[in-house]
Amino acid sequence: MALPAAVSATWPEAAGRTLVMGVLNLTPDSFSDGGRLVAVPAALRAATRMLAQGADLLDLGGQSTRPGAEVVGAAVELQRLLPVLAAVQELRSSHPHLLISIDTFDATVAAATLAAGADWINDVRGANYTVGSSRASLRDPQMLPLIARSGCPYVLMHSRGSSHTMDDLAVYGDVVAEVRSELLAATEQALAAGVRAEQLIWDPGLGFAKTTEQNLALLRGLGMLRAEGFPLLVGPSRKRFIGAVLGEARPRARLWGTAAVCAQAVAAGARVLRVHDVAPICQVVRMADALRPIVP
Repeated sequence: MALPAAVSATWPEAAGRTLVMGVLNLTPDSFSDGGRLVAVPAALRAATRMLAQGADLLDLGGQSTRPGAEVVGAAVELQRLLPVLAAVQELRSSHPHLLISIDTFDATVAAATLAAGADWINDVRGANYTVGSSRASLRDPQMLPLIARSGCPYVLMHSRGSSHTMDDLAVYGDVVAEVRSELLAATEQALAAGVRAEQLIWDPGLGFAKTTEQNLALLRGLGMLRAEGFPLLVGPSRKRFIGAVLGEARPRARLWGTAAVCAQAVAAGARVLRVHDVAPICQVVRMADALRPIVP
């Protein structure tokens, strides 16, 4: 499960540890921190703090993917993203290993942000299917050719439907086997479009078209996904399935549940964890890495 070359070249030591990706939601309506980072100074302060706390990567998003979120379009996404991307890149003078990810399912946004200095694309529709005879994908048809041309790392995240329909599509016979099958199908499509296997990172899509029990089953079954040979990115941070288990309605009060999930993910061989609370999760990851055999 080697990390993409753009990542392993940046951190030669990364083969022996799990990387932490800090979340920068630049939207007014994200589920746990919407509106906090819409101004460039606030986003830059958050990025600076996350890097000081140990983040290896920063994931910038200008489109909310919470249940029920409206698609704002490329122009609005870029209006939110580009000023922050420019400001965050200035931090590379003091953090030369910093990699910047863009959380988008819009190929126009992906192209513009890669041209402006972003390093990789985190696509929540990378492995997106609707349930039914058509099996139609909501993925932007221009995304895979763009990723192939750019050569950048690309996160294929499993999901079904849109923000409005995904909760109705959480129907599986065997959630681990079906997520694996749909990720493999998306991978085949990516390879056929010219994307190289070494560019790909898999994300099981916790919280996207999955019930609480299905999310827990996926976490127990991460080894089946890891066995396919692609590095895993896991994003459990503050999600509602953790709130359901803990009886905690406040997303920002789900830190310790998130920490438990992160420890489990590290033990199962995840390579990247996407989180809001960087400082405590970096401690969790460092300890969890020390307790497990090194995954090459």
